[in-house]
Amino acid sequence: MSKSPESAELYQRAFLQLIAEDKNISFHAERGREFLYRPGQLLVGAEDQQRVIEKLRQNNIDARPADGFAGLARLILPNNAEDIPRIVRLLRDQRNWPNERVPLVQPHHVIVGHGGLVMGNPGDRPYPTDPISAPKSDERLKDVRVGIIDTGISSGADSEHSDWFADRYLKEADDVDPAYSSGHMFALQGGHGTFVAGVIQNAAPGVTFDPEVALDQNGFGDEERLCNKIAELGKKKINLLNLSLGCFTEDDVASEPLRRAIDGLPPDVVVVASAGNQGTQRPSWPAALCRVTAVAAAEQKRDGSVGPAWYSNWGHWVDACAIGNRASTYLKGEWQLPGEAAATPFALWAYWYGTSFAAPLVTGRIAATMVADGITAAQARDKLLSGPDFHPGYGVFVK
Repeated sequence: MSKSPESAELYQRAFLQLIAEDKNISFHAERGREFLYRPGQLLVGAEDQQRVIEKLRQNNIDARPADGFAGLARLILPNNAEDIPRIVRLLRDQRNWPNERVPLVQPHHVIVGHGGLVMGNPGDRPYPTDPISAPKSDERLKDVRVGIIDTGISSGADSEHSDWFADRYLKEADDVDPAYSSGHMFALQGGHGTFVAGVIQNAAPGVTFDPEVALDQNGFGDEERLCNKIAELGKKKINLLNLSLGCFTEDDVASEPLRRAIDGLPPDVVVVASAGNQGTQRPSWPAALCRVTAVAAAEQKRDGSVGPAWYSNWGHWVDACAIGNRASTYLKGEWQLPGEAAATPFALWAYWYGTSFAAPLVTGRIAATMVADGITAAQARDKLLSGPDFHPGYGVFVK
């Protein structure tokens, strides 16, 4: 199924309009260095908090401490809300710290689900598709537990897709995907988490999973919410963690709170994250972190061969790739973007593309390899990543 250029443009306009209207999201639009962040917030190393406050005061910038997270302190700069990128560069400049260590400082970045493409790049929304038969369940997989931090799971997932989800996760009210913007009209990434869960089940039928919500129904979250959910899952016995989301950062510096949160997981947990959909080598975080298996998207070409997908991020930091164009479990509802003449109905199934849906295929394959070979998650990951079909910049192709 091919994407609609008109729909893709409308999808992007809708995302950008939401960003423009949301007072809690700012868009740094410097070409090639774009990122989203929470206005008026700085994250700093706890040990650097006081000297950063003093340096800001010397520059006539008032900052007040607030509750931090992931071992970082937070400063609120109410009168300089939109000036955060400039202030971060000021504080990262060694010339402003003669004979001193430069402090750890960054914006509070906004996280985006990788099912949609934002910041002016080509992308498209899901399309309805025919039902898919559930694969035969492997009873051995029930002992493998996968954490999925995303938009959550649909409220009726266990009944509407009983062959896929019944008795495979604990149904909790705070894990439900709101999914809709109003009535039965889907929000821009409503159903994203349910789609991801279906991709994992298709690759590892019968696996137990734990859905958690860190993105809203439009696909937006932030480092704080994601770090809190990572820490929450770290207290449970999970083998794998799927993160079909990410962010760009100021000057492509690694997200320190995400690094700390992921490093705080038990050492035997394997983390898989999508690489992003902007067709760039810019690192997306958390995918580009050393401990994370970064997954790009591949696609089947017209001649039947498989190669990198046109939309996928890529680079030395990417470990694997998988087909990103997929059909999977979805919800009932309708899609109608601003500017579209008519709504499109959905009946529990959808076709979508993005690195969001390549990553869970790899997550599922790792789980399936664990039980097939009787090995750990890390050993299963390493076995898959030793495969022969390697694409430079996109990693090993995982079927």
